[in-house]
Amino acid sequence: MNTGPRRVLVTGASRGIGRAVALELARAGFEIVLNFRSRADEAEAVRRAIEEQGGRARVLGFDVADRVACAAALEGELAERGALWGVVLNAGVTQDAPLAGMDGDAWDRVLDTNLGGFFNVLRPLVMPMVGLRDGGRIVVMSSVTGLVGNPGQVNYGASKAGLIGAVRSLALELARRKIAVNAVAPGFIETDMLAGLERDTLEKAIPMRRLGQPDEVAALVGFLFGDRAGYITGQTLSIDGGLA
Repeated sequence: MNTGPRRVLVTGASRGIGRAVALELARAGFEIVLNFRSRADEAEAVRRAIEEQGGRARVLGFDVADRVACAAALEGELAERGALWGVVLNAGVTQDAPLAGMDGDAWDRVLDTNLGGFFNVLRPLVMPMVGLRDGGRIVVMSSVTGLVGNPGQVNYGASKAGLIGAVRSLALELARRKIAVNAVAPGFIETDMLAGLERDTLEKAIPMRRLGQPDEVAALVGFLFGDRAGYITGQTLSIDGGLA
């Protein structure tokens, strides 16, 4: 049994949903490891914000799509500070185009990051998490696109649907260890990922007629990390204003 603070890795934590999740979990008393790929200054700003609210955090830079670099960073983290109790897989990218006009690089980049990152991050962490003998939580950020599809996002939809299947299978593997594994499927959330899209058009497509907020997604993740959610595993929880 781990007697120290429960540590949680949040990938893609420098802004948007990842930032909101990191702040939410820090407020709940977790020590946060903030992953970033290229925005070290923004990750440091999140760390400072967590510390200003009385929490504990550190930053850890690596690209979830790079298997070798990912393994090196995580193995170093484990060797220095021990196993992680929880993981939020939030890092993701889009590179939209109709399939007929999509090049191979766009397909590979999205699948390697969004779906490959699941393997690259979790494989080094799962057995140390089991070794804690303290249960644990894994939450994976899928998308409404993985449930209902979206024109121009065949690559993104494939990656996010693949995550849902991966979550269900990993949940079965880890259930006896009391490690809960779930997916969250946001709809249109007000982040930089929506930059360039017409807000009025998006809102008209949403039954609730508004965009979601990162803090709302973070609150759902926070619930899944709480004691009252320990019997929920293998599930995909939508937070989309009624889209799916």
